[in-house]
Amino acid sequence: MRRFLSFMSWTVLCCWTTQADVFTSIGQMTDLVYTEKELVQSLRAYIKAEESKLAAVKSWANKLDDLTRISTSDPEGYLAHPVNAYKLMKRLNTEWSELETLVLQNPSDEFISNMSMHRQFFPDEEDETGAAKALMRLQDTYQLDSEAFSKGKLPGMHSNAMLTVDDCFDMGKTAYNDADYYHAVLWMQQSLKQLDAGEEAVVSKADILDYLSYSVYQMGDLPRAIELTRRLVAIDPSHQRAGGNLRYFERLLVKQRSEQKEEEKPVSEEPIQLGTYDRPKDHLPERETYEALCRGEGIKMTEARRSRLFCRYSDGKRNPHLLLKPAMEEDEWDSPHIVRYLDFLSHEEIEKIKELAKPRLARATVRDPKTGVLTTANYRVSKSAWLEEDDGPVIARVNKRIQDITGLTVDTAELLQVANYGVGGQYEPHYDFSRRPFDSNLKLDGNRLATFLNYMSDVEAGGATVFPDFGASIWPRKGTAVFWYNLFKSGEGDYRTRHAACPVLVGSKWVSNKWIHERGQEFLRPCGLTEVD
Repeated sequence: MRRFLSFMSWTVLCCWTTQADVFTSIGQMTDLVYTEKELVQSLRAYIKAEESKLAAVKSWANKLDDLTRISTSDPEGYLAHPVNAYKLMKRLNTEWSELETLVLQNPSDEFISNMSMHRQFFPDEEDETGAAKALMRLQDTYQLDSEAFSKGKLPGMHSNAMLTVDDCFDMGKTAYNDADYYHAVLWMQQSLKQLDAGEEAVVSKADILDYLSYSVYQMGDLPRAIELTRRLVAIDPSHQRAGGNLRYFERLLVKQRSEQKEEEKPVSEEPIQLGTYDRPKDHLPERETYEALCRGEGIKMTEARRSRLFCRYSDGKRNPHLLLKPAMEEDEWDSPHIVRYLDFLSHEEIEKIKELAKPRLARATVRDPKTGVLTTANYRVSKSAWLEEDDGPVIARVNKRIQDITGLTVDTAELLQVANYGVGGQYEPHYDFSRRPFDSNLKLDGNRLATFLNYMSDVEAGGATVFPDFGASIWPRKGTAVFWYNLFKSGEGDYRTRHAACPVLVGSKWVSNKWIHERGQEFLRPCGLTEVD
């Protein structure tokens, strides 16, 4: 345990000195809202000094005034909408930099000084790209078309958080640069649709068609790629790639039809949309099941199973701390047994824990199965902090409460981990326990016997905890906690407990968890007689 604490101390020290992965935590992104507000105020002072020369800059400030007034009135609520979060990343990484260049043409010491002071906390290119990919992840998981995002139409809410032609083009370009032609097609098509509808844009139609036609070709749709390239040639006959691409695509199509003995068919007039092309498979075998559960589909809750679920008052096997005020316990699932405890954390306790954790938040890591080294991963998008009892009385109270309710000792448990999920924050299917051969870090205190997960916020949409193996979805409810065993009584891992944290669609998700280890539980949870007891 002592080695574990020293490692955690090093992690906390590092997170104080870096400002990376901003997009992975809504909690930390709220600071950027106030930063942006301060920048607008500084910009106002500069405009006053050189108003006659800076008409363009003044127009920019007017646009941001209303935006920052809304965002600072409720930062978490504003950033709960993933489009707002993405556009905040985009503004601070790209557009404010362009504005700085403009200002430097007629320098203003006060404004530049303010920009320079805040720049160290700005998101970078990785953050903007990460936020864009998060929108695509939400699009896939919750089966939302690009227009829904562009118009701010998300399940359960409609807002004025819009994506422009240029925003959609940049989304498509992010996917294109990552060789993700599936999403490049969807976003370039949306950009083209909005441009054709008369929306003003900086990007040209030729540029959109250039990216779109090649991405459609990469998706294997030669007839449509040819049709789009012909449109590009008609707009810009001198385009350096269009003519060559068109001839190449036409030769390929002739060869393809000759080999397959197909007759020429007219190009589909149906617009490209979600479902036009199959999404490429990836590393996750249970992807479809996992995402369906995130949407609330495919839950295997039968009437027979429901009849075996009960709610009760639990005194933790006659624990003296729970005799006068027993815990309210609800069955969430029968086998493996998952329970939920109501009113486990008060609002005041939650706010205090968040206050302690926020300055220590650092990008959550996973252990590389090949090297054993902790590293960040795209399948875990959140920031976390580790809190010990010395950090505040509330941590000691929570640890004691977990011990009382579960009947297990927390003396060998890991520190309380607090996590905040950012734009499209998620943790794809994983096991909490270490599979054999065990991690060297677990030799002292044993494997992770059980998981105690506290929900510290409600989430407007998404963010469920799902178990693909047996088809369960557990939805966050602020102040409640869920508990399950990761190991059988024999010490063997219960592989049914492979679970995931679904991407947060709308909202800011805060959780904390306690991983309870085997050592010290020998008489509190005795071994069973068979491997699966």
